[in-house]
Amino acid sequence: MREFITGLPKCELHLHVEGTLEPGLRFELARRNAVGRPYETVEQMRADYDFNDLPSFLACYYEGISVLRTEQEFYDLAMAYLRKAASENVRYAEIFFDPQAHTSRGVPFDVVIRGLRRALVDAEAGLGIGAQLIMCFLRDFQAEYAMATLLEALPYRDWIVGVGLDSDEKGNPPAKFAAVFARARQEGFMLTMHCDVDQEDSIEHIRQCIEQIGVDRIDHGVNVLEDPALVEVVRQRGLGLTVCPISNSYVTDSMKTDAIRRMLDMGLRVTINSDDPAYFPGYLQENLIAVHEALGLSREELVQLERNAFEVAWLPRHVKDAFLAELDAYAG
Repeated sequence: MREFITGLPKCELHLHVEGTLEPGLRFELARRNAVGRPYETVEQMRADYDFNDLPSFLACYYEGISVLRTEQEFYDLAMAYLRKAASENVRYAEIFFDPQAHTSRGVPFDVVIRGLRRALVDAEAGLGIGAQLIMCFLRDFQAEYAMATLLEALPYRDWIVGVGLDSDEKGNPPAKFAAVFARARQEGFMLTMHCDVDQEDSIEHIRQCIEQIGVDRIDHGVNVLEDPALVEVVRQRGLGLTVCPISNSYVTDSMKTDAIRRMLDMGLRVTINSDDPAYFPGYLQENLIAVHEALGLSREELVQLERNAFEVAWLPRHVKDAFLAELDAYAG
């Protein structure tokens, strides 16, 4: 089954490019740019990756981001992920980036997006992996800052497929950003939002995502299972749920594989993703293996997880169909 998973054509929809900053590259950039704590070794830096909930993870995550300064560094970051993903037969990825995490410390928006975009173009030409960018707003900043960031992104509209919402959820409900997401929809962006696992007011936040924001997808979202009426809405609308099992095991009490099993059995469009694989060790392939080993998934169920991902990806129908045909050919 590991061999089968290795060769499986894959689609990743919940991946933070800043969360792919491996300790080796972070160490190199920290020394080059003279930022961050003065670690003596890469191993010492990795040992500081000590977190047990969302806030403690975010503190480590934002410290890591501080080493990124130049267009070339953003290019190198994205290319490192895309090479790894291509080696695991990820055929297509939708990649989150957090511009406010950079503009708030003086790195221009243009520097960030040009580095990332160039990597996506080069990876498609050289590695055969397709990818698009999703711009996330940081929910612990003001909604006005999110709106300003959206307006700043408009000249790059063709480079960004959708917008999302991430960072610390406590006290920052989806409704806080309703006007921002309404403008994003008006500008033609697809919409998604994080509804992190086991957070305060999880069900209410999922309800707001669906009823007030009108999202096209929900990131994480496993707590929807606590409300049968919301489950039915998710099913009827065909909304994708981008679950990140290994990540869950670091910031909650488990990988939530029981929830993944229930979602599969209910016919929900659940997908498996890696989230921040430099911090939660395990890229997409390792997450699929972990879920398979926990649940004893069949080949058909593994294929269904990838079918779900390709179906809810923000791609034209003919491109989805080409990827699905490749998946069907592999499954035999």
